[in-house]
Amino acid sequence: MTNDAVLPLAEVIAAARELARAGRWRRAASLLSAVTAGDPRSRALLALAAAEVAVESDWYAATNTAAGLIDTAEKLCVDAGLAADSRWDLAFLRLRQAYLEQLFVDGGFRSGPHGRDPELLARLRRGIDDLREQAPDEVRRGWAELYAGLVADNLYGERDAAPAHYEAALRAGELADDLLAREALRHLGDHDRDRGDHQLALDRWRRAATLGARAGAVPGTLSQQVLLAVLARDSGDPAGAAALARETARWAGALGAVRIEAQAAAVLAGTDPTATPDPRQPPSA
Repeated sequence: MTNDAVLPLAEVIAAARELARAGRWRRAASLLSAVTAGDPRSRALLALAAAEVAVESDWYAATNTAAGLIDTAEKLCVDAGLAADSRWDLAFLRLRQAYLEQLFVDGGFRSGPHGRDPELLARLRRGIDDLREQAPDEVRRGWAELYAGLVADNLYGERDAAPAHYEAALRAGELADDLLAREALRHLGDHDRDRGDHQLALDRWRRAATLGARAGAVPGTLSQQVLLAVLARDSGDPAGAAALARETARWAGALGAVRIEAQAAAVLAGTDPTATPDPRQPPSA
């Protein structure tokens, strides 16, 4: 008698991605590592999925696990001669990880080019341009557009340049990808709020929360709740903002999403976690 089961590889990888999306990063990684793959292509696809899970964990839980897994996935993908879409996915994971490493410095968020290596920033932009040009479909091109906006917004401080990229990402996400649409709406709403259009920001952020929940993105939906709490305080409802932030901090803490927990705690402390930090000051955790 054996306890092994034979399952389609695509179903196992899809399940692992959904677990990671729900904030179950360890369970997702465990599922992938438990799979025995007999051919190079399957091993490469499993390694690629494991790297994707690690990037999600690094983003929300502030772990540091993705870099080595991306390197492993790259070697296996080259050896297996994977198709162009998988090679694109690998390059995109590496870009996401590079962006994350630039965004958080010494544990804290830092905005703008001050104190950053201009060659590293230029390399990120060139990588995004390559991904946009080589994208095998519109949705993947939309993800490249999203990151073009994020790099402009958060690393170069080019606030006026970013919304056009987010709009392009939103159009692509509305074709077939709720998570992409959610991300685009999240960042467009930030610009709406900066312009003083709180109603449009509220509409976009509510829709972003709905799309995130529909896609099973638990940490992403919690991060959206932080923004709704900020907007509630802006609109003269400090009690409602505190109640929402308190629950979000509790849920994020239980999940291990420490960055979201810290943002919710900032709302409770009366600060604005969405404010652009002064680049001349050291980053705060």
